[in-house]
Amino acid sequence: MPKIDLSKAYVRKGSGYPAPYNEPVAERLKQTVGDAGGLTDFGVNLTRLPPGTWSAQRHWHSQEDEFVFVVAGELVLISDDGEEILRAGECAAFPKGVANGHRLENRTQHTATYLEVGTRSTGDVCSYPDIDLLLVREDGRFSHADGTPY
Repeated sequence: MPKIDLSKAYVRKGSGYPAPYNEPVAERLKQTVGDAGGLTDFGVNLTRLPPGTWSAQRHWHSQEDEFVFVVAGELVLISDDGEEILRAGECAAFPKGVANGHRLENRTQHTATYLEVGTRSTGDVCSYPDIDLLLVREDGRFSHADGTPY
C-alpha cells in the first residue's frame, strides 16, 4: 500500500558533520519518510527542530534542488539575503547551482516541524560558505574546502 506508516520510518538524530560543526545540529530529528515509501529519485524528510537547534550548517548544492515547507512552529531562514521568518504553512525553495548558503534555526521555545524535499543527484557537491567544510555526494565524506579529508 502507498500509505506510509510513520512509526516505521527511520529517524536520524544529529548529523554526520565533523566536530565542532555537528554541535548546533545535534538535537535535529530527521525522519526519512520518502525512503520509507520506497522513493529513490528524490528524498523527503519530516524534520523536527527542538528549541535552539539548526537544520544544518549554512550550505548550498551544485546539483540538488531543495524545498522546505513548515508544518508546525516558526523557524528563521538564514541565507545570503539575510534573515526571514517562516511560519507554519510557509515554504522556501533553493534551486541547484545557486550559491546562496542557507539554514533554518529554531529560536522559539517550542519544537518546529518541517517537510524537506530534495533531489538525489549524482555529481552533487555541497558547499558550506561560512566554515571549512565540503561534501562530495559520490564519496559521502566530509572534507576541508581544499579537498583534504577530515
